[in-house]
Amino acid sequence: MAPRRLLLILGCCLVPLMVIALMMGPVFISPTGVLQATLDAIDATTAGPGSTRDGLILFSIRFPRVLLAGLVGVCLAVCGTAMQGLFRNPLADPSLIGVSSGASAGASLMIVMGGGAMLQGGQFAGLSIVALGAFAGGFLAVLLVYRLATSATGTSVATMLLAGIAISALAGALNSLLSFVADDEMLRRISLWQMGSLDAANWPRVWFAAVAVAVVMVLLPREGAALNAFLLGESEARHLGIAVDAVKRRLILMTALAIGISVAVAGTISFVGLIVPHIVRLLIGPDHRYLIPASALAGAMLLIIADAFARVLVAPAELPAGILTALLGTPFFLSLLGQKRRIGEV
Repeated sequence: MAPRRLLLILGCCLVPLMVIALMMGPVFISPTGVLQATLDAIDATTAGPGSTRDGLILFSIRFPRVLLAGLVGVCLAVCGTAMQGLFRNPLADPSLIGVSSGASAGASLMIVMGGGAMLQGGQFAGLSIVALGAFAGGFLAVLLVYRLATSATGTSVATMLLAGIAISALAGALNSLLSFVADDEMLRRISLWQMGSLDAANWPRVWFAAVAVAVVMVLLPREGAALNAFLLGESEARHLGIAVDAVKRRLILMTALAIGISVAVAGTISFVGLIVPHIVRLLIGPDHRYLIPASALAGAMLLIIADAFARVLVAPAELPAGILTALLGTPFFLSLLGQKRRIGEV
């Protein structure tokens, strides 16, 4: 498929998909209700977006939730694209550098050490202390991985991979230890956090995620040519005039920022950063000039769909979105691997 055609298709589908997601939930809101509530919010002569039941549901719950799902999906997908380009491996994932495991450990630490009082009252600019702990844990893990992989001769991708595995194992052990000492309520909160969910979406979290998306989508496309050169190997990229170590540093820092904020506002949502870039690459090829924006749109759509179904499958309760992304994504990804293997055998 032509890359620009795919971008056009994804761009045209995103807004209708968001409208459908706004309609879905324990209380169904018709398209007319969504339109009327939006017009009421724009019209200064009305009582405001919360003056009706539909307006209150949309602007207090569903609008921030749908926007947050889209923003987190963008962060996960484009960071997965960057990591797959950096490691020159279509099966790479942002978790390879330890950011997801570190964020999970940071959140668990805040839950166990803070107890009920901190969970209920600890807030900073709309983010809970647990979310801030997740961001700090993820960023610290990435800094450790980068420091271990960097020497006088530069930053080794292979060493970075091994260091990421080691830090992830260490964070996993810390998570297990914290789960062992936690009481029943803390253990439940740790489990729900690690499943990934958007039920705590609010406007401050949307703005935090929007900052991460703005930074990544402004800076990462500029690295498209460098990531294309990385596909040839680091030596070839250097011969083409790419500042390899500087590019690695920028990619790692951008990934740490975006994934750290994503985990802080939505918990650990797996598979989006792995499967979305892989599928888009199969459709349009490995050119990162198109792969990055196409993955961003596809990642936003995937997480919006997953969160919409999470709200209605077991209504009035809801499933964590991270469970759905894994349940829906794993069989599809395995089928892709099977097709690829059969093609290779032929």
